[in-house]
Amino acid sequence: MPLQNYTIRCYGKDCPLEAVYKIASRWSDGVTGELKTYSLCCGECLADHFHRSRAKQVACRLAAGETLGPPSIFLTRRGAHDYQLRRMTPLEGQSLVDARDSVTDAK
Repeated sequence: MPLQNYTIRCYGKDCPLEAVYKIASRWSDGVTGELKTYSLCCGECLADHFHRSRAKQVACRLAAGETLGPPSIFLTRRGAHDYQLRRMTPLEGQSLVDARDSVTDAK
């Protein structure tokens, strides 16, 4: 199947929707850098996946010389390289609020 026709689905359990966001952290070993992907998700699953990504980032062990920034939300775009993705900073604050509310509601 040609890559341009491939639909990337949300990582959410049983979620049938297409992924719209990439949750990733900027990683570097001091020489090269890239986005370390935690999740690809739809808008409905964003808050939960962003919350989980933050927990994974905190637990990540780094080798000497490695750096790993906090998780960020990027708008995915077919055929775009990581450095071309637009960061959705306003959603990061809102996703933290939404994730906290969903944890409170579950109690």
